[in-house]
Amino acid sequence: MEYDVVIVGGGPAGLSAAIRLKQLAQQKGVEIGVCVLEKGSEIGAHILSGAVMDPRALDELIPDWKEQGAPLTVPVTEDRFLFLSETGAKAVPNWALSDNFRNHGNYVVSLANVTRWLGAQAEALGVEIFPGFPAAEILYGDDGSVKGVATGDMGIGKNGEPTENFQRGMELHAKYTLFCEGCRGHLGRQLNERLGLSEHSNPQVYGLGIKELWEIDPSKHRPGLVIHTAGWPLNQSTYGGSFLYHTDNNQVMVGFVVGLGYTNPYLSPFEEFQRYKTHPAIRAYLEGGKRVSYGARAITAGGLVSLPKLVFPGGALVGDDAGFLNASRIKGSHAAIKTGMLAAEAAFDAVRAGRQNDELTAYPEAFRRSWLYEELHKARNFKQWMSKGLYLGTLMVGIEQKLLGGKMPWTLRHRHRDHEKLRAAAQCKPIGYPKPDGKLTFDRPSSVFMSNTNHEENQPAHLSLKDASVPVTVNLRTYAGPEERFCPAGVYEYVKNERDEDRLQINAQNCVHCKTCDIKDPTQNIVWVTPEGGGGPNYPNM
Repeated sequence: MEYDVVIVGGGPAGLSAAIRLKQLAQQKGVEIGVCVLEKGSEIGAHILSGAVMDPRALDELIPDWKEQGAPLTVPVTEDRFLFLSETGAKAVPNWALSDNFRNHGNYVVSLANVTRWLGAQAEALGVEIFPGFPAAEILYGDDGSVKGVATGDMGIGKNGEPTENFQRGMELHAKYTLFCEGCRGHLGRQLNERLGLSEHSNPQVYGLGIKELWEIDPSKHRPGLVIHTAGWPLNQSTYGGSFLYHTDNNQVMVGFVVGLGYTNPYLSPFEEFQRYKTHPAIRAYLEGGKRVSYGARAITAGGLVSLPKLVFPGGALVGDDAGFLNASRIKGSHAAIKTGMLAAEAAFDAVRAGRQNDELTAYPEAFRRSWLYEELHKARNFKQWMSKGLYLGTLMVGIEQKLLGGKMPWTLRHRHRDHEKLRAAAQCKPIGYPKPDGKLTFDRPSSVFMSNTNHEENQPAHLSLKDASVPVTVNLRTYAGPEERFCPAGVYEYVKNERDEDRLQINAQNCVHCKTCDIKDPTQNIVWVTPEGGGGPNYPNM
């Protein structure tokens, strides 16, 4: 199938790019062929975010979004920031909050529902959207330029042989291909490795965000209340924090982010999140309520200094596939929309000029002139400072953001990738976690059930090992089997075989596509690829 532009990923970045392309075509009175491939079963199925959304980019993309019924209906009414000890909470006075924690004019949203709405806008403009069709392979021309992608074959059995339901994947050729897969996109990673897109950038660093949606007692509900915390249950040297957002319908979004540069292999982000909910300041909202959904997703946190080269012959990296999230604001959807627009404008001009499969240099040039560059430049040292410890990090971020207005003459660097920071288990103290009570705290299996995750069982596992011996000989022996703890979905499990020997069991059907294993595995031995189309979580209202 031939298109002018193929877009990989039906999230905010990909859909905004598609919408902008069609808007420009309408304005100029020309035709442009655009398609979007989405690996989820429907648009929005795999979208997970906090989320407090800055509407600045949406204002530019669809100025009348309110009249068009966009699901941004809960404006932020109050910001609170708490430093937690095990039993106490100290609030930061509002006058002392830096701008990155001020959310006046922003909205508490379900990003999944915002994405579904964007999908409807794109289809109304004539964009072809193919949900349930993951892009599994990058196609290259004879000159090495990207000429499109191929979707995965359907109906392949566990043994690798076609079943009676076999359906060959499709090749989609394009003048330009935009990769908008979100954090740690597997094709984006391949492009990075093949083309050396990050050779002049700092290493990318990540966090793991874990989220639950709760229905709470109406008397405790405060629509638009936004609470962030730092401190307990993490120690002061481990980067992380929480959010609790009051949305509509007596619901709250509660979540926890742990930086994946943590050093202790005994740490479990999932269990830390469960502990966090037991804090008196948090459980007060949740007690008597009901958990209605669960999910997890890695997020990029490297910021401006970790951005790769954005363009290459035939395509571009857009949104969180490149790493545009602003970790200091815990926001990325506005950046995804903005970069989707900028990439679309560059691609549209190139197609109209009769070009194809070259570099869209106008895209990174436009980014450097944009308000988004200015925003990310101001926040460029946030993660680096916070990685030095909670108190020093908070002090330095306050100085840079509050006193200097982000106009500091220095730029700090990321020195290591997250998987390189894990220490040997012998050097670390084990962490004991309490058993879940089934009311406020939960285990992994019941949580995965709440994510509506499903994969066709008779298919090759989408998680594999480069060397099957490494988990036992290295990860278990040296790092006490960190896979069991860093995965928030119970995919990895050490079990005994019939000879009472340890082996790593991979429960691929549990995978919520968070990509943490791809990031944190200390030996980088785990390979994540797209499963059969439509597999994975199906997030409602997340």
